Amino acid sequence: MEKKDIKTREDVFLLVSSFYNKVRKNEILAPFFNEAIKDWDEHLNRLTTFWESNLFLKTKYLGNPLEVHVKVDQNNNNSISQLHFGIWLNLWFETIDELFVGDYAENAKRRARKMSTFLYLKIFETRQE
Repeated sequence: MEKKDIKTREDVFLLVSSFYNKVRKNEILAPFFNEAIKDWDEHLNRLTTFWESNLFLKTKYLGNPLEVHVKVDQNNNNSISQLHFGIWLNLWFETIDELFVGDYAENAKRRARKMSTFLYLKIFETRQE
């Protein structure tokens, strides 16, 4: 299969759904996600919109990822660690590299790295309150 860049919502959906297939099977990440997410179809659609908004700056994502991640951490006895974010990021990069190549693909990696750092730091800050 010849790889192309991420250009359309369908490409973003392919990335998001392929990525979460891996997450749902990962022995370390799966318990967090499979417990927190009850409607995977809705979640994949929401995350497709989130990433479409981040990559193409043309759609509007309505939601609060920080609030959701803090709640998941609290529901799991504040056990989310750098390890979890590292695995998440590695699976994201791996999925992008398997499916895509180009500027948007590289931007998806950069944005994920920044988001994971931000979310982890904010989760840690919330624990101190």
